[in-house]
Amino acid sequence: MAGRRGKHYSGIGGQAVLEGVMMKNEEKYAVAVRKPGGGIAVELENYQGVMHGSRIKEIPFVRGIFNFIDSMILGMKCLNYSASFYEEEDEEEDLFERQKSPGRKPGGRGESLVTTLVTVMAIALAVGIFVVLPYFLASLFDGFVRNNSLMAIIEGAIRILIFILYVSGISLMKDIRRLYRYHGAEHKCINCIEKGHPLTVHNVMKSSRLHRRCGTSFIFFVLFVSIILFFFIRVDNVVQKVILRILLMPVVAGISYEIIRLAGRSDNLFVRIISAPGMLIQRMTTKEPDKGMVEVAIAAVEAVFDWEKYLQDNFGYEEIT
Repeated sequence: MAGRRGKHYSGIGGQAVLEGVMMKNEEKYAVAVRKPGGGIAVELENYQGVMHGSRIKEIPFVRGIFNFIDSMILGMKCLNYSASFYEEEDEEEDLFERQKSPGRKPGGRGESLVTTLVTVMAIALAVGIFVVLPYFLASLFDGFVRNNSLMAIIEGAIRILIFILYVSGISLMKDIRRLYRYHGAEHKCINCIEKGHPLTVHNVMKSSRLHRRCGTSFIFFVLFVSIILFFFIRVDNVVQKVILRILLMPVVAGISYEIIRLAGRSDNLFVRIISAPGMLIQRMTTKEPDKGMVEVAIAAVEAVFDWEKYLQDNFGYEEIT
């Protein structure tokens, strides 16, 4: 029986992948995927990240930059793994051999290089769409708006609008809609245990699909913080304006990480207010999963996290049945 109520920080996080969920706890991560045949495949690995062992990753506002890079690299790696189950039939034999040798890391250095290159390209594309493009669209109002502060607000509003349109647009794709449902399953699992409930399909299905530490909320904080920081760019040269915006993005990411880190550990009124817009956008990026999707998410959690001990330590459970 539980003796303490409320919500407790668990430290686990994750993301949705193709027909599955990745969960990460400290340096361990697991990817659980619903295979075409109906079973669940789980891969458990370690990921130490860039700058592993360096104290720089402990410095507030700096650590967020490296955490963002790590999440991009690991996310791409997990997406590649989940996609491998749905490749052409002529690749199934190689996949079967790989699964028979769980100690063997698929792809080796070649795959790591490709993953890194794709991650760099994805970051560059995101910077182009969400940083450079809004600036040039906002510049169309130069002839009508003379106030620099108002122009910064217009640019920020355009940036948020582009993000919302992007999220809405890709949701029209069938695979993305299923991805959003697995995203919901991931959140439901974390909310279930952080609220002090045993991790069962029944309890998870009743839990909320919205979570303050979600990557969607992080992106919103990035967009919001960028509006504030870009207020201080006071140069006339167009090239300099664009370069300064790009150079400020690591600073924006570092500040946004500290905000979402605070949001995941606190529950006061201020945190609820600043988290509200991101939680609202999450209604677009998460959908209600079915029980089969929840089973996959639970498999990923259980591979990296001892939720029974967590409930005993944080909620006073004496026995989990």
